[in-house]
Amino acid sequence: MLERRKPITLEEAQAKLAALKLPQQVETIPVADANHRVLAEDAVAAYDYPNFRRSGYDGYAIRAADDHDFPKNFHVVGEIQAGATFDHDLGENETARIMTGAFVPDNAAKVIMLEQTRSVPEQPDQVKIMVSQDRDNITPAGSEFKQGALLIAAGTELNPGGLSLLTAFGATEVKVYRQPRVAIITTGTELLNPGDTPQPGKIFNSNGPLIANLVAESGAIVTETVQLVDDYKLLQTNLERLKQTNDLVITDGGVSVGDFDYLATTARNSEQLLFNKLKMRPGSVTTAFVDDNTLIIALSGNPGACYTGFYLFAEPILRRFVGQPSHCQKVTANLARIYPKTNGYDKILRGTYQLNDGRYQVQLNGSDVSGSLGNLQSTTCLFKIPHSHEPLPLNAEVETWLLPFK
Repeated sequence: MLERRKPITLEEAQAKLAALKLPQQVETIPVADANHRVLAEDAVAAYDYPNFRRSGYDGYAIRAADDHDFPKNFHVVGEIQAGATFDHDLGENETARIMTGAFVPDNAAKVIMLEQTRSVPEQPDQVKIMVSQDRDNITPAGSEFKQGALLIAAGTELNPGGLSLLTAFGATEVKVYRQPRVAIITTGTELLNPGDTPQPGKIFNSNGPLIANLVAESGAIVTETVQLVDDYKLLQTNLERLKQTNDLVITDGGVSVGDFDYLATTARNSEQLLFNKLKMRPGSVTTAFVDDNTLIIALSGNPGACYTGFYLFAEPILRRFVGQPSHCQKVTANLARIYPKTNGYDKILRGTYQLNDGRYQVQLNGSDVSGSLGNLQSTTCLFKIPHSHEPLPLNAEVETWLLPFK
């Protein structure tokens, strides 16, 4: 008997997923391994930065009391290279040769740039300073950060610049959110393995690597990828095993109403069925359910629908595990080319966009067919054509999701 499903809107489905409470765990890892990890607590300055006055240029440090009546000679009483200190005060008309970034003597008020000085050949321990300068060329202690100041806020995805900042304060470890663990199951007796010979009625499993790479790109860890023939018991055995050690299981295929769509049966018998029918194309049979406290998102086996469903449902979930919003930027765009078809359901199209005079312009990228995958490489956004009896006019406003890493 054909199963009757109750369809809900894209927004209702996303709201059901957003309402789920997801576990967030924290771990401490080396700063060197933290690129693109998400900070779990505020990073604050352990001390003033810089923690000493430092010179902005190569030159000569002088006192305020001697900053007059130029040009004149100064007695050079030391040289301060970067990393060294100077442990006594300058006297009258005394100076210290100083390098960029080096420690400035406590009673020095200004660093005269090297270009404004001349050597005194007959007196090698002296230097002639030609003119003074308006700027003191000294970076004060604590000028960038005071002790206790916020360096990077919790919830920030760290990048090389942030890691440099943490390292500047001597940090060797950092607390970050643990990356979610994700297992992937692709189903279908028709699926070939890499290296197999093409056969009539068979296709290569292109969705498996698609999902795995999208998961990794979204900051999660792929723990295992499993390819199964259509077998109910085999599916149940693998689901039971993978639910025990993963935060999320993503499946592909087997969610429609055919005789061998066993994931649909599994979802129907689960502890909490969130949805199994959407008022959208492609991917109307996209399904989500919770079993043994583990979320399972079951994507369509059609590549275009699989790709679309991942960004609309799985990617926001993966970001939430590490305390971040979706990296898909939702904007309003104008339709740059008419989409001529009308729809009983909302249509989510794979598109490309341009930003012209502050407005996003969007259009269909190649095919809108659910099973097509030729446009996945070049797609930069998804956009929604609402269900209607008439095509939208040119320049109509449409909801658009700008995809990350494009």
